[in-house]
Amino acid sequence: MEHPGAEAARRAVAAIDRDARARILATVARWFGDLDLAEDMTQEAFAQALRTWPRSGIPDAPEAWLKTAAKRKALDTVRREGVLAQKLARLRIEEERTPVPALLGDPAAHVGEADADPVPDDRLGLFFACAHPALKPEDHVALTLRFLAGLETPEVAHALLVPVPTMQQRIVRAKKRIRTLGVPFEAPRRRDLLERVAGVQRVVYLLYAEGFARSAGDVHVREDLTAEAIRLARLLHELMPGSADTAGLLALLLLTEARRPSRTDARGRPVPLAEQDRALWDRGLVAEGLRLAESAAGAGPRAGAYAIQAAIAAVHAEAADLETTDWAQIAVLYGLLEQREPGPVVRLGRAVALGRLRGPAEGLRRLDALSADPALLRFRPFHIARAVTLEELGDAAAAAGAYRSALELPGNEAEDDFLASALAGLAPCQPPCPAGGPTRA
Repeated sequence: MEHPGAEAARRAVAAIDRDARARILATVARWFGDLDLAEDMTQEAFAQALRTWPRSGIPDAPEAWLKTAAKRKALDTVRREGVLAQKLARLRIEEERTPVPALLGDPAAHVGEADADPVPDDRLGLFFACAHPALKPEDHVALTLRFLAGLETPEVAHALLVPVPTMQQRIVRAKKRIRTLGVPFEAPRRRDLLERVAGVQRVVYLLYAEGFARSAGDVHVREDLTAEAIRLARLLHELMPGSADTAGLLALLLLTEARRPSRTDARGRPVPLAEQDRALWDRGLVAEGLRLAESAAGAGPRAGAYAIQAAIAAVHAEAADLETTDWAQIAVLYGLLEQREPGPVVRLGRAVALGRLRGPAEGLRRLDALSADPALLRFRPFHIARAVTLEELGDAAAAAGAYRSALELPGNEAEDDFLASALAGLAPCQPPCPAGGPTRA
């Protein structure tokens, strides 16, 4: 017979969100330097909770209880493997040490090492730790998003525009390299932050992007992710105030977040930029973002990718509507961005900007020139851009095909609903067609 407290224990475990799970895993990984062990022991700790909590009751601090359980199970495992002494010597772990409940790290591990952990936030410190130069940039970004930021593997694959099997292989390869080289999960010394900050910036940017428009699920926006990304971007800017790109990253996120009140309708479906009520934009965030974007632009030719993206966001923020947006300036900025970061998403953004500047026919020509890129063919916004452009040209049949291509790709249910409505609303017009193309049913 099931224990009377079993259902309460199941509810308590289910209430522990992905963020908390990521913190537990990150803590164990930092203590033992082994992601595989951390994964296994975190799962074991949750299983132990389901066995123990029905009898003992739900602890006052479930996350701290789980951290302690995972740590003890990991200690038992390395004892059995006969490598405990080596790990204790390298990682300074003591079985009796109680984890600090509210933090990811253990401050006692760094007593007497004033410069060893200059990052004022444990989670950000772990992001820096994972950006170890022994790992390839694409590998440590994937690992950080998966294990420290709490994203699922398909979400990480979507963020990095690669197939899920490729991402799975990349994560396995990176974990093997960590074990082989003994890469420590410790924040670097202050003098080493500069060589790792680009990887941390990319993680924060991609974390925000997943929250901004979810790659799966039933809602379009995950506000916990966007809020956490902005928090981390603020900490990065405080940590490296002289960096144009840390200022640019924060500016970009704030200017994008300022649109949040107008980005979804009453049903939670996304609202295109052209249809957003700009009066709803958060003017406080806009003002702060514009100040930071201007500061980042002061770097001139040395401005990096985030400073340029912040400049693009600033042009949008300063425009009264889509028609009066300075698309010529945006196209130039995308050209500069492509020189520094020649990726498929940047090429897509430049194609859209040039289409707005020179007309939908030019936009379609440039979009079609990108259609051989397999990454963009898996990228829903590419097909949406083609659908909108074809609709503006009056080609309802081709626009419908592009909307269908978008719907065939993974995405959140709110966006699915929006695309289905756009597809259903297409109706061929009778010549002469209006300038806007096909009519809406």
